[in-house]
Amino acid sequence: MYDIKQWEHIFKLDPAKTISDEDLESLCMSNTDAIIIGGTDNVTEDNVIQLMSRVRRYPLPLALEVSNVESVMPGFDFYFIPTVLNSNDVKFHNGILLEALKSFGHVIDFDEVVFEGYVVLNPKSKVAELTDASTDLSIEDIEAYAQMINDMYKLPVMYIEYSGTYGNKDYVKAAADMLTETQLFYGGGIDSLEAAREMAAYADTIIVGDVIYTDIKQALKTVKIKESHK
Repeated sequence: MYDIKQWEHIFKLDPAKTISDEDLESLCMSNTDAIIIGGTDNVTEDNVIQLMSRVRRYPLPLALEVSNVESVMPGFDFYFIPTVLNSNDVKFHNGILLEALKSFGHVIDFDEVVFEGYVVLNPKSKVAELTDASTDLSIEDIEAYAQMINDMYKLPVMYIEYSGTYGNKDYVKAAADMLTETQLFYGGGIDSLEAAREMAAYADTIIVGDVIYTDIKQALKTVKIKESHK
């Protein structure tokens, strides 16, 4: 079984976006630790299974980040379940999870399930709009969410999500300083090795997504953070 605690770098692929076989091979053979399939909108059973089957040709861990019940299917190593803690809509705290458990609770292998305590911080992002997230947060808010995730909910992952824009490293550091057991994921706006290194100084794991579809060469360079951590 794979150990996600060892993951420093992940590529996140959106099933609603197009990627060539050549670029996909470059990503999967790049020494990244894992691939996550996930997106905010237009995530369907068809496009998830198509992308999953393409990634499965390569020998690396594959996770599905669950955004709706309809696109959940067997065949992944892990199922990442987000709970958006700064959402004002209970659906995104546990409503999707409730529906998933009603449908699949009797067949779920909970060793494959990873619960992510999300804090969404880009007010202009699709995920912030969809989840009605309160994004105008202070560093004290971030510290409190980190405590909530680490000490109270005891979730395995805290995910600071800036989704499409580069985030405030002071917020990421504040979260990192509060976490003792929970693994810190950072995603948003990492479009160069320099940006990757800056956030990897605080986050345990960086997630690289959008730049895959705009500049594959820069995306691939971000994997080099693993060399500096050895």
